[in-house]
Amino acid sequence: MKLIIINGPNLNLLGKREPGIYGNQTFTEFFTALQFRFKEVELAYFQSNIEGEIITKIQEADENYDGVILNAGAYTHTSIGIADAIKAVETPVVEVHISNTFGREEFRHQSYISPNAKGVILGFGVQSYILAIQSFLNK
Repeated sequence: MKLIIINGPNLNLLGKREPGIYGNQTFTEFFTALQFRFKEVELAYFQSNIEGEIITKIQEADENYDGVILNAGAYTHTSIGIADAIKAVETPVVEVHISNTFGREEFRHQSYISPNAKGVILGFGVQSYILAIQSFLNK
């Protein structure tokens, strides 16, 4: 099984950004642990602060991966373009968030991605990514 994790804006700052919400571990450190834990899965990782690059990566995933784990960050609440990209591909997308977006500012309660995603996992810290991987393994 081949899965790609796509992270959106500011997620490159994990480990530094608001550690009370996002923790102290960098995503690179966490991704290395994921690869070790899920040896039966070919995992790839992509992060961008640029909306169009995320859209392009979702489109490319349709040809190359069995699933996408997407944390679009703030674009979750603003990007119709990312939502349309998910609708346009056949590869299933699981939306993840490290924090419980419903326990935060009201503007974070709206997701343009959720209606097009296979499922949504949020609020479990970086374990949200583990749960997403398991969701693909437990089809």
